[in-house]
Amino acid sequence: MIDERELIEFVTTQRWFGSKTRDVAHSTVVDRALLRSEPRLELLLVEIRFDTGTHETYQLLADDGGLDAIADPRQVRELVHLARTNTKLPAGDGIVEFASTEAFSGAGLELREARPVGAEQSNSSVVFDEELIMKVFRRLEAGINPELELLRFLTEHGFENIAQLAGWYAYAGRQMDATLGILQQFIPGGEDGWERSLATMGGEPEHFLDSLHRLGEVTGRMHAILGSDSSDPAFAPEDTSVESLGLLTATVDEEIESIFMDLPDDNAELEPIRGRGEEVRERLRLLTNLGGAGQVIRHHGDFHLGQTLWAEGDWVILDFEGEPARSLPERRRKRSPLRDVAGMLRSFAYAASASPILRGVDPPVAWEERARAEFLDGYRQTVDMHLVPSGASMDKLLRVFELEKAVYELRYELNNRPDWVAIPVAGIVRMLEEEVPV
Repeated sequence: MIDERELIEFVTTQRWFGSKTRDVAHSTVVDRALLRSEPRLELLLVEIRFDTGTHETYQLLADDGGLDAIADPRQVRELVHLARTNTKLPAGDGIVEFASTEAFSGAGLELREARPVGAEQSNSSVVFDEELIMKVFRRLEAGINPELELLRFLTEHGFENIAQLAGWYAYAGRQMDATLGILQQFIPGGEDGWERSLATMGGEPEHFLDSLHRLGEVTGRMHAILGSDSSDPAFAPEDTSVESLGLLTATVDEEIESIFMDLPDDNAELEPIRGRGEEVRERLRLLTNLGGAGQVIRHHGDFHLGQTLWAEGDWVILDFEGEPARSLPERRRKRSPLRDVAGMLRSFAYAASASPILRGVDPPVAWEERARAEFLDGYRQTVDMHLVPSGASMDKLLRVFELEKAVYELRYELNNRPDWVAIPVAGIVRMLEEEVPV
């Protein structure tokens, strides 16, 4: 029997616990599955209940040594073995099911070396033999995780610019149905796209800028594949309705109104946009006067340079979970693929602005403009043009999503990095000064 106080103390002090500012009232193990009897290894679903009456569910592994065996790569190796053998185990009234893809199923190679990935905040990952990586989802939500869903779809449809899916495990029971973890190919020697942009800023920026045309092509092909299967209801592209476009406009409009009403008075970096909330909202209304909006599909959902790797002369796209602050149903919602494009364009703006802060290096003249042009040219050449509007309508809708992203960034920086507020402010000012495409 696990002591409740010990459970609360352990979970609430972990970096992957997402509600550190909230008061915890109770905690309990709501379900468990015995993964191995000797030595004992048990999977626990732990409910953390807050004083407001709401709750969150977290995943732990317990062994004879303590509460969280996920910190021990030797124990996570057991999860890989269970996935490899497509094992099903009872969990109370439910079941924990391990599964592998066809390419990985039945493989009998022994895993020798294992190392934890230390930089993560919300999940826990272990790399095996520099060939496989197991990502364990800590906070669980009801439903299939978008990362599993999109990786499985892209792997099955032959998209090569991802870390290919090898397996996964999931829980189905009275508490919820939830994805617990995924196993995928590990890309050794890959260079993080964000770090690569900063590292080349003051030395050889052409190598990075030239590669962005290829990143645009890879992104366009990813979207084309994600919108290619009309037989799968979860992925079938859908025409954009007047109602969905109105909902988008209303959501962004509400966010603009909310944040501009509460701009703090003591930050001089906000002066260029102070008192201009109505002007920003009017710009939104002009931009949403579209001739057509294309289609909505499943998309990456949190696309930026930090979600890419440059490996062996090509780009690999990572982390399909979507924006962590959004609920799972929101992250699974079909949206315009241009939302991903806008996220990457805003990432270029961040790289150009962050280089002097982080590296003491000013970007070359017109670096951001060149980055945008290369990426968009590659994207337009490969995306299925049925998915996106053409001409001025595409430019307008792209600016809508850039505005949405910049306003989201403004709120984030005000709450987390006030010294970086100037970056989204500059993006908003630029969009106000640009001519609206006709």
